[in-house]
Amino acid sequence: MTKTLHHRACHLCEAICGLNIEVSHDDDGRALISSIKGDPQDPFSRGHVCPKAVALQDIQNDPDRLRQPHKRVGEHWQAIGWDEAFALAADRLWAIQQAHGRNAVAVYQGNPSVHNYGLMTHSNYFLGLLKTRNRFSATSVDQLPQHLVSHLMYGHGLLLPIPDIDQTGFMLILGGNPLASNGSIMTVPDVEKRLKALQARGGRLVVVDPRRSETAAMADSHLFIRPGGDAALLCGLLNTLFAEGLARGSHLPVAGLQQVREAIAPFSAEAMSAHCGIAATDIRQLARDFAAADKAVCYGRMGVSTQAFGTLCHWLVQLINLVTGNLDREGGALCTEPAVDLVATTSGGHFNAWQSRVSGLPEYGGELPVAALAEEMLTPGEGQVRALVTVAGNPVLSTPNGRQLDVALEGLEFMLSIDLYINETTRHADLILPSTSALENDHYDSTFNLLAVRNVTRFNRAILAKPEGALHDWEIFVGLAQAFAKRAELELKPTWAPAQMIDLALRKGRYGEATPWQLSLAALDKHPHGLDLGPLRANLAARLTTASKAVEAAPQVLLDDLGRLAQQAPPAPGELLLIGRRHVRSNNSWMHNFHRLVKGKPRHQLLMHPQDLQQRQLQDGQRVRVRSRTGDLEVEVQACEDMMPGVVSLPHGFGHSRQGVHMQIAQAQPGVSANDLTDERLRDQVSGNAALNGVPVQVEAA
Repeated sequence: MTKTLHHRACHLCEAICGLNIEVSHDDDGRALISSIKGDPQDPFSRGHVCPKAVALQDIQNDPDRLRQPHKRVGEHWQAIGWDEAFALAADRLWAIQQAHGRNAVAVYQGNPSVHNYGLMTHSNYFLGLLKTRNRFSATSVDQLPQHLVSHLMYGHGLLLPIPDIDQTGFMLILGGNPLASNGSIMTVPDVEKRLKALQARGGRLVVVDPRRSETAAMADSHLFIRPGGDAALLCGLLNTLFAEGLARGSHLPVAGLQQVREAIAPFSAEAMSAHCGIAATDIRQLARDFAAADKAVCYGRMGVSTQAFGTLCHWLVQLINLVTGNLDREGGALCTEPAVDLVATTSGGHFNAWQSRVSGLPEYGGELPVAALAEEMLTPGEGQVRALVTVAGNPVLSTPNGRQLDVALEGLEFMLSIDLYINETTRHADLILPSTSALENDHYDSTFNLLAVRNVTRFNRAILAKPEGALHDWEIFVGLAQAFAKRAELELKPTWAPAQMIDLALRKGRYGEATPWQLSLAALDKHPHGLDLGPLRANLAARLTTASKAVEAAPQVLLDDLGRLAQQAPPAPGELLLIGRRHVRSNNSWMHNFHRLVKGKPRHQLLMHPQDLQQRQLQDGQRVRVRSRTGDLEVEVQACEDMMPGVVSLPHGFGHSRQGVHMQIAQAQPGVSANDLTDERLRDQVSGNAALNGVPVQVEAA
């Protein structure tokens, strides 16, 4: 038996940690993963690795993972060849569009899409041929408000200022738990060590969260906040900065700041205190401390995105960084300068160019909010969705009111899924097309290099050979495009392989042929551990693409939304609000079938403060029934003093007991789906993003 050592970035979360992967080859030539460890020579992750990385071998060897196309025949599945599969998909989708119009076919792309550069480069090669306006993705149950705010303020939805965590002296985190997520819209491997370094150099970490999360537990200060109250807190902070003369000038060109000052004047800390559950004195002191820090950054993530004022929250985060002089400044919030720059090579995006048929929700960047997906299938009339294409997604578990979506999927005329598994969503499909595994693919992180706390780049070749008869994701999209173009008599432009596209982007980019870096794929092959391109630096002024070439501080749609916040009713007495939570061994719904990540005690209980248990005469560990407008479920409740009274927490991504799922390990610890309780009607009114946090629920004995 021989062994070879390979180097690769982990693709299972946003941290993109470097790995050393040892492969053993037996006498018959079979290759097996024998070891996965952190790579100490990776200049970015510095040897750090989280538990998810070792599960790469579980994914590779999983007997439940599909390895060839499967067609539904009655209640069973039949393996078929690629040519038959492509022809079937093309025939059915074309026929439905011919009968009912282009928008009768919808598309949903899931979170794993951005972890696979072949999907990034080639999914639209096929999906674009459908020319449907019913495009949906996981973006609208996640970071949509951040993209929209960047689009409105800076001119491009991917100009996302990132916390300069290694140089800041004060970090304020709202709705984020990087010790569990490894950083999100902030690619930051070994985040715990970086936060400890912040504290060691005399800096301060403040976390605002309805739960004393893993990150809050290590913070210098933790403030409990009522779910959905972040916009009120941020308004109180910004009001204090203006009212007490704590605002600083900015080197950036800025338009509309006086309008912001006037609009925020009524939102004092005292007026906002009842809405967020934080004392006015604490709000004012936090604003003073933040302004007094030499270098500070305010960072808001998932918890402030997926709530009723998600877009308002992210606008206020940007404004706080701006008015304290910390936007586009070392130690504050900075935009990356990646080797493959999606900002330079894509359009700035568009907003509200069209709306969803039933509820009139606005599109952003060509996608509609996924909270509208089920109603577009269930509501009769012209434009009703009758077919669905899913790509690496499980919206039954990851979008609001999953049971309603279950019903909607059951009624479709045709469903195509590009996926590795028969999961809670793809069990409804008529055809499933699985790709090769991640370790059988080349890898380049075009997305997360854009979000990293340093400018970094790396390209790694496939570690394992592509199995005979298998296709990579991008090859599946090429095959579908060719079949659909033939059926619809369309001219199809030729395409390149993903690696060729990345090579061209590297050569023509800011570190390419015309620079001393001379980057190309061949150059990166000489740096298998990755290449550090330097710290983040100020660059936003030169990259603004707004019509005014200035930071647009006062978009009218956001000024108008302040009125909605002002009319928000205070919390009802005795009300319980549901929030989610994250665990370092998981990522949404797609890591529950891997033994190394689910072993140990179950971690999908409902967390509730002991005071709330006592008020309802409930006991720690008993089964309870949780009800919301959309439905109810039974789950074990766990007493937890880390919860804010009046708040309960249930992780999303579970609920693997639905019939027809072929995921044995996940089904052995199914849990319940939090998105059977979330409400598709609860949305951020500006963006249409789903409000998954702050859902009113009742809890009683089962």
